[in-house]
Amino acid sequence: MIQKIALIIICSFFVLSCQDKQSKPKENQIKSSKVTKNKNAKADTTAEKKPEFPFLTDSLAMEFFLEYEKTHKENKVRITTKFGDIDILLYDKTKFHRANFIYLTKRGYFDNTQFYRVIDNFIIQAGNTDDPKVKRKRGKIGRYLLPKDTKRGYKHDRGAVSMPSSDIENPYKLASPYEFFIVQQQGGAHHLDGDYTIFGTVIKGMDVVDEIAKQKTDDGDWPLRNVYIQKVEIIE
Repeated sequence: MIQKIALIIICSFFVLSCQDKQSKPKENQIKSSKVTKNKNAKADTTAEKKPEFPFLTDSLAMEFFLEYEKTHKENKVRITTKFGDIDILLYDKTKFHRANFIYLTKRGYFDNTQFYRVIDNFIIQAGNTDDPKVKRKRGKIGRYLLPKDTKRGYKHDRGAVSMPSSDIENPYKLASPYEFFIVQQQGGAHHLDGDYTIFGTVIKGMDVVDEIAKQKTDDGDWPLRNVYIQKVEIIE
């Protein structure tokens, strides 16, 4: 009887030992998966994320826009103001300036900027403001100038869209990329030809341009009642 009991105990111990050995690989596999998953998660959280847009400088801007214009061929934009819309055709020949305007439009830069220089029977100039939010936008996009491109045969006719030179000391009249002006003068402003890059023309909304040009201004040609660009959008 004693031998029978002992045999049962030995068999029970052997079965339990086998079950324990079979369970260990499964337990180790689950832990290994968790460790691997955690390692991957840690790698994901510590991986450096590249900025969506580069910070543009004089040395980087031309190379950037050379590539950008190849895949961003849009050339018609709409400027919305409280007086109505102004539709503009951007010229393909002035590719850097067209690409720059499209890029800034897609970045939402021009939204809530102003027509800050208005001279009746001459020009209306836009793209700047005294709003700190817009200055912060510039700070994120970059600090750069664009070269003149004045030998494409375009003239400062009425409705021409051109780019002013920077207000910094600039003997070569490099273009200020954040700003533009529209010739409103009857008969054009051809004394500007050769000095400033014409990169587009108004195809609809010159009546809106004329209305903006009529606004009363202070001694610095800034409208007494601010004329905001509500938004600029690509239409084609």
